[in-house]
Amino acid sequence: MTTLTTSVSTARGRAVIGAAGALTALGAWFMLSRGSENVYFPALPAILDETWEYWRTAEGLRNLGASLTTLSLGLCLGIVFGVAIGLVIGQLTFVEQAISPALEFARAIPATALIPFAMMLFGVGDNTKIFLIALGSLWPVLLNTADGARRIDPTLRDSARAFRIAGFQRQAFIVVPAVLPRILVGIRIAIPLGLILMVTSEMVGAQEGLGFVITQAQATFQLVTMWSGIVVLGVLGFSITFAYSLLERVLLRWSDPRREDA
Repeated sequence: MTTLTTSVSTARGRAVIGAAGALTALGAWFMLSRGSENVYFPALPAILDETWEYWRTAEGLRNLGASLTTLSLGLCLGIVFGVAIGLVIGQLTFVEQAISPALEFARAIPATALIPFAMMLFGVGDNTKIFLIALGSLWPVLLNTADGARRIDPTLRDSARAFRIAGFQRQAFIVVPAVLPRILVGIRIAIPLGLILMVTSEMVGAQEGLGFVITQAQATFQLVTMWSGIVVLGVLGFSITFAYSLLERVLLRWSDPRREDA
């Protein structure tokens, strides 16, 4: 009970400090931009007004929905393939030795460098964006999953062997719960990468999305709208990360009921 109380107090303390930091940053932004007549650095109230006005319109909601759709599909594909391939590599040494050179070669290529290739392969559309997001988010999940599978406690392996637990049951009830903390770390790293690739892919050849709005607003000197897109992107990133942190706590308790949040 004491441990739980301490954990709750620590979580509340972190929330208070985080809120104070966010408010301080907003206050500094407001003071620095107050009364600004620089078109490239408009005042924060003007940006917030444009954010409230534009992103509630049908056009703004359509662009936001398009970005969320491609981000969700790309992240899901990257996570699924990353976990599946990582589990195979982490448990089968000969597979790791056989494909490691090819994986290192592919991992060294930034996903953004493959935009022309993806456009030739999939054309100009959502498939290109989904491919780039999936490719970029795959690597942290794959590498963390493989490392976690490689470092499973030998006691778990011996227990599974002793009780003759094999196949799907071994993977579902022993391997995945043991590797889950590392998988979640990989996903946490993959989320901001997916956001970056989402915006980047929408800046080239796209007709909708956050990146498209930011690029078009910059090209037509609608700089307040451009800044509003950046604000929405920041809020979106914070919201997704916060929601994921809550889900992460639940999943970690499932993988180890004895675990208490620090």
